[in-house]
Amino acid sequence: MFTYDTITAAIKGLKDRGFIKDFNLQENCIICHEDKYHPDDFEIVEFYRFEGNSDPGDEAVVYGIESKNGVKGVLISGYGASAIGLGAEMAKKISINRV
Repeated sequence: MFTYDTITAAIKGLKDRGFIKDFNLQENCIICHEDKYHPDDFEIVEFYRFEGNSDPGDEAVVYGIESKNGVKGVLISGYGASAIGLGAEMAKKISINRV
């Protein structure tokens, strides 16, 4: 895994390595344009957690995601209180406490 000091650097690093699509989070899936990917349709290949120095609202995770059909992209999500509104399967899938 790589190390990044900023969210912008993490996104650039992932894009430079072929994670070129932009995913958005919905309650039970991630989307890219018209395509929907449910938790069983993708894997989290890499993730980078960023904590705000003074504002918990600045906490975010940058994910490098690859779908089962080979689509690679980036998902940016808050965590903690800002991650409210996810379905149980999605919350489990994007949990950063995975081992």
